[in-house]
Amino acid sequence: MSLPAYPATTPSSIPPQPDPNSNSQPNHPKFPSSPHSPKSRLIRSQSHVVSWTSSIALHCRHGRLPEAAAEFSRMQIAGVSPNHVTFLTLLSACSDFPLQGLRLGGSIHAYVRKLGLDTENVMVGTALVDMYSKCRQLDLAWLVFDEMRVKNSVSWNTMIDGCMRNEEVGEAITLFDQMPERDAISWTCMIGGFVKRGCFDQALEWFREMQLAGVEPDYVTIISVLAACANLGALGLGLWMNRFVMNQDFKDNIKINNSLIDMYSRCGCVRLARQVFEQMPNRSLVSWNSMIVGFALNGHAEEALEFFDLMCKEGFRPDGVSFTGALTACSHSGLVDEGLRRFDIMTRTHKISPRIEHYGCLVDLYSRAGRLGDAWNVIANMPMKPNEVVLGSLLAACRTHGDVESAERLMEYLFEVDPGGDSNYVLLSNIYAAVGRWDGASKVRRKMKAIGIDKKPGFSSIELDGSIHEFVAGDESHLQMQSIHAMLHDLFLELRMSGYVPEIEVQKSYDHH
Repeated sequence: MSLPAYPATTPSSIPPQPDPNSNSQPNHPKFPSSPHSPKSRLIRSQSHVVSWTSSIALHCRHGRLPEAAAEFSRMQIAGVSPNHVTFLTLLSACSDFPLQGLRLGGSIHAYVRKLGLDTENVMVGTALVDMYSKCRQLDLAWLVFDEMRVKNSVSWNTMIDGCMRNEEVGEAITLFDQMPERDAISWTCMIGGFVKRGCFDQALEWFREMQLAGVEPDYVTIISVLAACANLGALGLGLWMNRFVMNQDFKDNIKINNSLIDMYSRCGCVRLARQVFEQMPNRSLVSWNSMIVGFALNGHAEEALEFFDLMCKEGFRPDGVSFTGALTACSHSGLVDEGLRRFDIMTRTHKISPRIEHYGCLVDLYSRAGRLGDAWNVIANMPMKPNEVVLGSLLAACRTHGDVESAERLMEYLFEVDPGGDSNYVLLSNIYAAVGRWDGASKVRRKMKAIGIDKKPGFSSIELDGSIHEFVAGDESHLQMQSIHAMLHDLFLELRMSGYVPEIEVQKSYDHH
């Protein structure tokens, strides 16, 4: 299968090769037209290319692709021939800004195709593979990759990353198996790809295979594995990763330490997160934000707000994430006035335009405090359409306070923004049941059945010896189920002896007929 030809029909297209005798360049004095030796002409030519490429790179770094394309056109008109660095600069920019980069990237491809650089120059060929992959044109990336006469490990890794990026996992695994030699980047492409797709168990499985293969992980691998641990709550493996990092040269890497803080916080170990934070030789805004959000999500509102103020005293300017953490802390602790004050500081003092998550925090702040009317006002006056998270927060408060009328109004919005969400239907059914309106509960269940929505079973998980075990309600499939039931029975007896009365209304209401 041959590569496609890209006609130069756009303003950013590459013009034909102009008069080679011209020697103009951007913002540089012209060389005199006196005779020169071959060596002098070569030096002059190289100087021209470097100057033009630097000018193009300046536009590329700031995402100004049309200006970069125009500068490239002027370079051609001036009679200066680009080299492979020029092409790499333009192709990298197309990869970094894929929404506007495909047309220019196609034109560059047509140009390098004429020169044979796409098949003969491994760096240019690899840059084309990367550009097409990030522009969601995986079939074209495959064509370039297959026609490259010389491939190195970077070429293979780029193609694997492109497959994972475009959710072609099977092709990525096949390519990985075909690699002549795999390095840490090859494994990281697979592990990071699974993490980005939310397949955290598979990411950890691949990391274990990497360990068995004797390949030493780099800091990017560590960050991906820590993200998987954070999402699974795999504290045991996270602790092992922390010990591993302490013996590496990159133990003081800010990104790794930020990932450790996030992992410990999401696993509920804020004390360990703080320990990592305090031992960091250097901290970034992300470091502070990770601690603030970690404290907030684990119910330590006082510490979250204290760290927010300390961060400001240290000279860091809070961003939207900082205020999300502070507002969440206020919400979980019922500090309504403090939350409103922080919101006002964000908008008036720091001139940060509130995003939907900030309005969601306000809705949650009012909802948890029982001020449903104020929560409704926030939703009604938001400059953007509320999503299912914002509406679901208020719906949960309606159940707590038995407000059926508000719940029914909310469901009208929820039916529109999240028609397939089973949890909202179940919650509304339970709200009806809690006030004895069994007709309303039955009507919701009938509607779910009519539009094909099934109640997704909830599951719990536990980590044991580095492995994650998941259970759904009524699950009898685990090999140690007898021992599990025996332990649950003992725990239930201890709870009863302590005076605990189980809250079973929710399950009864949903199953009631």
